[in-house]
Amino acid sequence: METVDVILSLEASEDAEAWKRAAAKRLGIEPSRVGEVRLLKHSIDARKRPVKVQLRLEVALDGALPETPLPTWSAPPLPSGARTVVIVGCGPAGMFAALRCLELGMKPVVLERGKDASSRRFDLAPILREGRVVEDSNYCFGEGGAGTFSDGKLYTRATKRGPVRKVYEVLVAHGAPERILIDSHPHIGSNLLPKVVMAMRESIRAAGGEVHFGAKVTGLLRSGGRLRGVEVADGREFVGDAVILATGHSARDIYRLLAEESVLMEAKPFAVGVRIEHPQPFIDRCQYHLRKEESRPRLLPAARYALATKIDDRGVHSFCMCPGGWIVPAATENDEVVVNGMSLSRRDSPFANSGLVVTVEPEDVAPFGKEHGILAGIAYQKDLERKAKAAGGGGQVAPGQRVADFLNGRVSDDLPEMSYFPGGNSVPLHEIMPKGIVRRMREGLRLFDRRIRGYAGKEALLLGFETRTSSPLRVPREKESLEHPELSGLFPCGEGAGYAGGIVSAALDGMRVAEAVEAVRHGGS
Repeated sequence: METVDVILSLEASEDAEAWKRAAAKRLGIEPSRVGEVRLLKHSIDARKRPVKVQLRLEVALDGALPETPLPTWSAPPLPSGARTVVIVGCGPAGMFAALRCLELGMKPVVLERGKDASSRRFDLAPILREGRVVEDSNYCFGEGGAGTFSDGKLYTRATKRGPVRKVYEVLVAHGAPERILIDSHPHIGSNLLPKVVMAMRESIRAAGGEVHFGAKVTGLLRSGGRLRGVEVADGREFVGDAVILATGHSARDIYRLLAEESVLMEAKPFAVGVRIEHPQPFIDRCQYHLRKEESRPRLLPAARYALATKIDDRGVHSFCMCPGGWIVPAATENDEVVVNGMSLSRRDSPFANSGLVVTVEPEDVAPFGKEHGILAGIAYQKDLERKAKAAGGGGQVAPGQRVADFLNGRVSDDLPEMSYFPGGNSVPLHEIMPKGIVRRMREGLRLFDRRIRGYAGKEALLLGFETRTSSPLRVPREKESLEHPELSGLFPCGEGAGYAGGIVSAALDGMRVAEAVEAVRHGGS
């Protein structure tokens, strides 16, 4: 067998015979010697017209390839007296931590404040149609975490943190499309993710673990300087040999609880801004170099982009770009408006949206520190979210502005058609956001408009505010043991603890922390 990389035209990229011819040419052999080929990697190169496709192929010479069964997941039976690990949060960090615990012979007890993914769907209707947030079951809270009803992007640069391929294989074993094992920028889609996370939950339970919904943590159970478990809102107590804290970055009550309990936390950078939305055909034309009258070829997915720069020591960048997607309300309390993006597996919405955010450093939130102390960053986010609520005018209506008007400091006469179901209200966003954010965002938009001509054009819309890009706090942990430096038994994990930035990196961190918990038992570091 041989592995080769080939470049084909868009039309030839779906033709198995063209694969064989290209592989033979690459290997310098007669095409008749190529018995069978298998696609290992698929990547679109749209830097120039015409678009090319890069393929990695596994090639069998003079014969057939061995069969490759679909990935499966299993764990050995739990041993008698297995250690119990309490896992707070049922997002990607918590779920992958639980699966890894089971593989290592430990019993995970997963606590999730929200509902299971099936029931959680019904709690999205009030926020979309009535503007009313179900505060423990919404786009952020519930089985699978915020990722369940998002784009499900799996592309990550976190390859140094662990086995990315294993994350993909576990997802495929639980019903994700096999295609994620091949695509260079894989995603699942919010129509498929709920079934995947439900299957993962069933694997956890079938292997001897527990998953409890409606289990909002309200207290810590300590014994001396050690965390031995947690208490939930209905008075139940869950005790274990370790507690993995994997709550996600929107569980602000957990940060308040840690502050009240004098558990050490550290301020860290985060980012805030808006969602920017364009017609998807515009992004397609720009990214695929199409003529104005051309539509996107059938074989090409909805085009994506990534933009980044630095202005006066602060990053300005696109975030969580959703091609063919929708802007959705991501508030977790009823006194705020927060926006985020999502898309289905088909990515067939007529709109493309992305976060457009500016880095906020700990010194930028200093005015909130006097009253809120270590929670200053959260207070900064909350202040913006409340302003968005007031400016929107009611429910989850979001404040909006055309990009051209934002750049010129004027109120938009109207707003373009948008994907955001609750709707938008035209307001001067440049008067609501902090001046430093506005100035850098304006400079960033002008620069990005030179990279993607028309990016700041008349049909571009800004909706506020995108505030939940990452946690403003880090719950510290020792470099080797991954245990909290002052409270033994506590293992901070994932996005909420400040160690991840997406589904895959959170999953990797969950697995790594589970391994660290196991290492403690054996006296390892």
